[in-house]
Amino acid sequence: MADLKLPIEEHIPEHDEQSSPQVHDILLEEERKPIVPDEISILPLRESVIYPMLIAPLSISRDGGIKLIDDAVSGNNRVIGVVAQRDPQFDEPGFDGIHEYGCAVIIRTLVKLPDSVRLIVQGIQRFRIVERISEAPYMRARIEVIDEPEVTEEGAEEIEALRRTVAAMFEQAIRLSPGLPDELRSLTQAVNETNVMADLVAAHMHLNVQDKQKVLETINLEDRLKALLEMLVREVRVLELTSKVQTEVNTELSKSQREYYLREQLKAIQRELGEGEDRGEELDDLRLKIDQANLPAETLKEVNREYDRLKRINPGSPEYSVARTYIDTIVALPWHEATVDNLDLLHAMEVLNHDHYGLDKIKDRIIEFLAVRKVKSTGVIRQPILCFIGPPGVGKTSLGRSIADAMGRKDTRLSLGGMRDEAEIRGHRRTYIGALPGQVIQGIKRVGTNNPVVVLDEIDKLGSDHRGDPSSALLEVLDPEQNSTFRDHYLDTPFDLSKVFFVATANRLDTIPAALRDRMEVIELGGYTEEEKVEIAVRHLVPKQISEHGLRPSQIVFKREAVRKLVRYYTREAGVRNLEREIGSVVRKVTRQVAEGRTSKMTVTERFIETALGSPRYLHDVIRERQITPGIAVGLAWTPVGGEVLFIETTKMAGTKGLIVTGQLGDVMKESITAALSFIRSHSETLKIDMSQFEKNDIHVHVPAGAVPKDGPSAGVTMLTALVSLFTGRLVRPRLAMTGELTLSGQVLPVGGIKEKVLAAQRAGVESLILPEQNQKDYYEEVPADIQKLLTVQFVNRAEQVLKYALEK
Repeated sequence: MADLKLPIEEHIPEHDEQSSPQVHDILLEEERKPIVPDEISILPLRESVIYPMLIAPLSISRDGGIKLIDDAVSGNNRVIGVVAQRDPQFDEPGFDGIHEYGCAVIIRTLVKLPDSVRLIVQGIQRFRIVERISEAPYMRARIEVIDEPEVTEEGAEEIEALRRTVAAMFEQAIRLSPGLPDELRSLTQAVNETNVMADLVAAHMHLNVQDKQKVLETINLEDRLKALLEMLVREVRVLELTSKVQTEVNTELSKSQREYYLREQLKAIQRELGEGEDRGEELDDLRLKIDQANLPAETLKEVNREYDRLKRINPGSPEYSVARTYIDTIVALPWHEATVDNLDLLHAMEVLNHDHYGLDKIKDRIIEFLAVRKVKSTGVIRQPILCFIGPPGVGKTSLGRSIADAMGRKDTRLSLGGMRDEAEIRGHRRTYIGALPGQVIQGIKRVGTNNPVVVLDEIDKLGSDHRGDPSSALLEVLDPEQNSTFRDHYLDTPFDLSKVFFVATANRLDTIPAALRDRMEVIELGGYTEEEKVEIAVRHLVPKQISEHGLRPSQIVFKREAVRKLVRYYTREAGVRNLEREIGSVVRKVTRQVAEGRTSKMTVTERFIETALGSPRYLHDVIRERQITPGIAVGLAWTPVGGEVLFIETTKMAGTKGLIVTGQLGDVMKESITAALSFIRSHSETLKIDMSQFEKNDIHVHVPAGAVPKDGPSAGVTMLTALVSLFTGRLVRPRLAMTGELTLSGQVLPVGGIKEKVLAAQRAGVESLILPEQNQKDYYEEVPADIQKLLTVQFVNRAEQVLKYALEK
C-alpha cells in the first residue's frame, strides 16, 4: 500500500543535525488486525482527516499530545484515536472543539525530537465518541467502533457503477492536477475493497476538511460513494477551469514575448537601415500641428495630456492608434477657421431666386438675417435655427444649399431619418473600440469651417430605443444658450456651435417633441399651385433633365402648353418630384430618337406628351368624376404629402336607430359624426326633419378610400352637411367643398393646413369653398392671389350658415 503524506497536525522546523534523536522501532504483528479498546485516548488533528487502512505521518508538538504518545508507548497500548478539530486555531481543544467521528490508528513508527514527536500511524477502524471520560492531561473517551456495512446482492450493481464512475473522475482529476503524481492512477485498480478505495480517493484529493470529514462520517457505502462523486465532479470542474485560464495566460504571455522579441528585432533592423528616427519625426510633426492649431486652453490641456501618453506607448499597441486618432481629430477641427459672410443683399436674393421659385417667406427671413449681420458689426449675433415644414418635393432640403450659396458659406447635410442611437449626435466615448465623434462634429470637420449651414434632414423621423433618444441629444445642439459649449463624448472638450446656421426639415410637426420644436423657428411650406409648378418645370426641371440625359438645348425644346399638360393631367401632388420623373420619361424618349440617328431639333408638344406617356391619367377633375346625390358632401383634408379632397357619403336604411361608421376613421373623426348627428336631432324642428326618421332608420357614414386611415376634427361641418342633405333630400351645391370643426352647440372652429387644402380643392375642380371665419387671415395671407381669383369663398362661424351656403333650395 502506497504511503500518503497528508498535511501534518502541526509544522515543526527541521531538527539540528547535532541532536541525537531516539528511534523506537515498534514490532507489530502484521498477520492480525489490532483490537480497538472501548476506552481510548483521543488525539486532535489540525486540518487533517485519517481513514481506515491509510498510513500517514504525524508530528506532535503540543504538550498534551506528547504526553498521550508517551503514555501509549510506555503502556504498550499503541492504538489511539485521532479526530479532526472543528476549528484549527485552538491549541488545546476540548471535546466541544472536535468532531464526533474519528478513526482508530495504530502507531507504526515513532521518532522523538527535542521539542516534538514524529510518528507514522495506520488507520484501523471508524469510531464514534459515546461518552467523555476526561480532558486532562489529554482527552479520553468511551467509543463505539463502527464496522463497514456488507454490500447486498440487490445493491451490488449500483455500488459497482458508482465505483467505476468515481475511478474515472479520479483519473481525470489526476490528469488535470499538477500536484498529484501519475502513479496514483493505478490506485483504483490495485484496491479491491470498494470502501477502502473510496476512503483512499478522498484522502488523496485536495478536498477541504469538512468534505473529508463528511466522507468519514458517511457509513452507508452507497451514500459515501455518491457524496464523494459529487465532490470529485466539483473538483474536476474547478481544475478544468484552472487549466483553461492557465493555458490562456500562457498563450497570451507567449504572444506578448514573441511580439516584444520581433519588435526589438525590427528596431535593430531599422537602426541598421537608418530608419530608427521615423517615429521621432512623426511625433515632432504631430507636436507642430498641435502648436499651430491654436486650440482653446481646456482643449490644449487635454491634447497635451494625450500627447504625453502617446510618447510612452509602443507603436505596436492598439492604444497607440486610439490616442493618435484622437489627437488628429482634435487638430483637424476648425476651431477658428470661418468663412466671411457675403452681406450683399441683392446678390443673396438673386441666388435664392435663381435656385427656387416662390417660397417668398423663407427668402425674406434669410435676407433679414443678412441685414442684421450688415447693420450689427459688433457683439454676438445669434444664428437662426429654422425648421421647414412641408410636403415632400417642395424643395426643403435644396433650400439649405441655396442658403449657403447666398451667404457664401459651406454646407453639410445630416440625414436623421430612422436614427435611433444617441451616440450619432453626441459621439461615442473613447473607451469603445472604433469610437468616433458625433455626426455634427464630423460634418463640421468635413467642411473645414466653424460656421457652415448644417441641414438636419427629416428631423420628424427620429426614433428612440435602448441606445438612447437622439431628439433629446439635439436639444443641446439646437439651443443657442447652450451650444456654445457643446461637449461631444469623443472629444470630451467644449466646441462652439453657436456660429453654425442650422436648418431642419420635416413633413409634419406633431411628431417632433415639444421641447425640440420650441427651439426652432418653424416656417411652413405649402404645396405649389399649377402655375408655380409650370414655372418651376420651365426654369429648373426641364434644363436639369436635358443635361442629365446628355442632350443639348439645341436638340430639344418644351412648349409651355406641353408642360402645363404634364402638370394638369399626369401628376397630382403637392411637390414636383413626380413631375420631374415624368419630364425625365419624356426626355428619354427624345434621347432614344437622337441615339437612333435623329438630327433635327425636337419640339415637345402636347401631342408628343401623349405619345411618350400614354393617355392622360387624370382626364376629368375629381369633382366631375363623382356623382353627387343627397347625402354626399365634399370635405378637405391635410396630409403630410399635401392636401386632399375627401368625399363624405351617408345613407339610411330601415333599422333601430343605429349608427354605422366605416372607412378607417379615427376616434376624433367618429366623435365629429356623433356631434353632428346630435346637433341635427336637437335642431330637427328648425331644419324641418321628421324625428321619426331617427327612430326607424339606421344611419351609415362612409369615407372613401377605405384603405387609408383618416382622423381629425376638420371634417365636422362636412359631416353635418352630408347628414342634413340625407334627411332633407336637398343636394349639396355643385363644385362646393368645405372644412371646419363643428361643436355640439353649432359653432365652427378654425382648422390648420388652409393653403394645402385650398390648393387641393382647386386641383380637384372645386369652385366654391366654405371656411371657418377665423381662418380668413390664413386664406388671404397664404393662398396665392391667382388661386383666390378662381374661387368663391364663404367664411362662416355657425352651423346654420354652413347649411345655408351648402345646400340647394
